[in-house]
Amino acid sequence: MLRHPTLDQLHALGLPGMAKAFAEIAASGEADALGHHEWLGLLLDREVASRQDKRLAARLRVAKLRQQACVEDIDYRSPRGLDRALLQKLVEGKWIDDHDNLALIGPTGVGKSWLASALGHKACRDNRSVLYQRVPRLFEELTLARGDGRHPRILRNLGRADLLILDDWGLEPLDAVARHDLLEILEERYGRRSTVITSQLPVDRWHEVIGDPTYADAILDRLVHNAHRIELAGESLRRTKERQTRKA
Repeated sequence: MLRHPTLDQLHALGLPGMAKAFAEIAASGEADALGHHEWLGLLLDREVASRQDKRLAARLRVAKLRQQACVEDIDYRSPRGLDRALLQKLVEGKWIDDHDNLALIGPTGVGKSWLASALGHKACRDNRSVLYQRVPRLFEELTLARGDGRHPRILRNLGRADLLILDDWGLEPLDAVARHDLLEILEERYGRRSTVITSQLPVDRWHEVIGDPTYADAILDRLVHNAHRIELAGESLRRTKERQTRKA
């Protein structure tokens, strides 16, 4: 008699997780074996899990990570110079609390973007806001945004994210507008938020990519000096997988 009114009330209160659990438990015949406290505990657990799933889905939708990756799937066996101890510390996330940065450096195909996406996914799971951007596309978007009024809003969003992933840094030199935008972004984030940057270029060549010496010093000071570094080496994982597929 009470089941339908109770379900209606749970939905009306915005508790869909509890409503779904209530219906499933009642239909399974388990209800008669549960006490009131057990009933309530199960319903609350399901509501909490439902809200966490929705929050994670929303954060991932905003983050727009390049790849579907999670830290549990990191392959430490591939000979690419992956520092397991450092990476496990990064997975814990304290570096984000401390507003440190991270530089993932190495040749194409060694998994820089994948690792960045995996750490971004973990940050989303830890209820942190994340944004992923490919650097060439970001500067194109910012240039277009200057003409339609979106530029200040985009800069604010980039500055506010708990973790900003800047992928494919250094593919082409920066022009004056891009240098200015990058400095504005990093100035807003410095000491307040964390940034991941991936690059095929070693750090000692970043200065020439930025171009202007004054801007380069300012940008690298805000980006590199408090950054953890993971320098990867070895053969492209994509080529390795392609060979394994052909052999199979």
